[in-house]
Amino acid sequence: MSGPRAVVLVDSDSYVKWGAALAGRLPPTWDVRLVMARGTAEPSHRQVVEALAGTRFGPDDLERVSLDRLRELLAEEPDVFVAAARGLAVQAAVELAMPAGPRRPVVVSGLPGIAVPVLPFGLGFRRGADLFVLHSRREVRDFEVAAAGLGLRHRFTLATLPFLHDGPTARAGDDTVPRDSIVFAAQAMVPSTRAERMHLLRRLADTAVAHPRLRVVVKVRARPGEAQTHDEQHPYDDLMVDLAAEDGPLPPNLLLESGPMSDHLRRATGLVTVSSTALLEAVAMGVPVLALDDFGVDARQINLVFEGSGVLQSGDELVAGRFRTPDPQWLDDNYFHPATAATWLDDLQDLVRLRSAEGLAPLVVEADTLVHRAKLMFYRNLAFSQERSTWQGLGEHAVVWVSLKVARSRWMISRRFRPVPTGAG
Repeated sequence: MSGPRAVVLVDSDSYVKWGAALAGRLPPTWDVRLVMARGTAEPSHRQVVEALAGTRFGPDDLERVSLDRLRELLAEEPDVFVAAARGLAVQAAVELAMPAGPRRPVVVSGLPGIAVPVLPFGLGFRRGADLFVLHSRREVRDFEVAAAGLGLRHRFTLATLPFLHDGPTARAGDDTVPRDSIVFAAQAMVPSTRAERMHLLRRLADTAVAHPRLRVVVKVRARPGEAQTHDEQHPYDDLMVDLAAEDGPLPPNLLLESGPMSDHLRRATGLVTVSSTALLEAVAMGVPVLALDDFGVDARQINLVFEGSGVLQSGDELVAGRFRTPDPQWLDDNYFHPATAATWLDDLQDLVRLRSAEGLAPLVVEADTLVHRAKLMFYRNLAFSQERSTWQGLGEHAVVWVSLKVARSRWMISRRFRPVPTGAG
């Protein structure tokens, strides 16, 4: 008898990496199908190869799907639907492609890396999930408080980050690999301004001058013309050209490269970032780290999670080459709990058994209003944009615009004629 069947939907580069790695943690007896939404965040073939490196999947295992094709796959009644995608894609898929009734699949969703601080819209987009996967004890606490405050009834469950090695003492390859690099893990969102990014590049250039025998690598996730999970306003490719124009020739050992992060970490003497999940990958591979606090420690920099870790340091420490190992207590509360503490597979299998024995409760979705329908149409156009012709897309965007205008007008009318509360007497 075959095991349960799962459909795993991914969309952007970071979700391909997380979704494929998470699917690889499902029991080997499960039949797992990996599909990618044909939408605005669709990664290039190069990005897909990098994201799937080290997982059980290869590029040929990944089917690119329209919303109609996804609907067909879910109509075949798989046991589980893992929505490992951006929030708007999750909501569009769950509300527009999911079959109704108790035989619908168990819906699993989550976020691909550091999820602290909690963003309310990240929860709202995933309100239809039966199981919300998180990756640290702290995340579970923070998300439970946030969901309660928003009136959302999520069921949170604990996993380990599936693309990490087995623990913070894991070694990064064998002794034949040269340790000749300082790696900077670039991000699309932080730091956000051009001035901050130029400051960061100058600190990296200073580091390259101070350590001429080491390669100082600006490791990027997207090359020009490639999509990312989040839009990048000031790509480092362009900024390095600007830096050379402003400051003169760059140090020859300051390099910009792509490729799987694991390959870079095998050569790394240290990793520096502002708040990338790559810092956790480095810790898992025994590579010392720094999280730069030059731009502040706050929600805007997505680095509040590193408070108390001991790795928040200034660019002066980077130039000096003084990298750190995180505090053990911080590690246990943040992403490096024992694998035995993980609950997500047990919780998932309980829901699969419930589906088989009794059926599942109806999905939790937003109220069916004109505004909500317009939003769903907009989300579908972004998440599954490649399935329609240009004229269809333009037409549907026009419908969204008109619908939102009508909804706003109706709201204004209701406000205008709403009775004004009056005092007693």
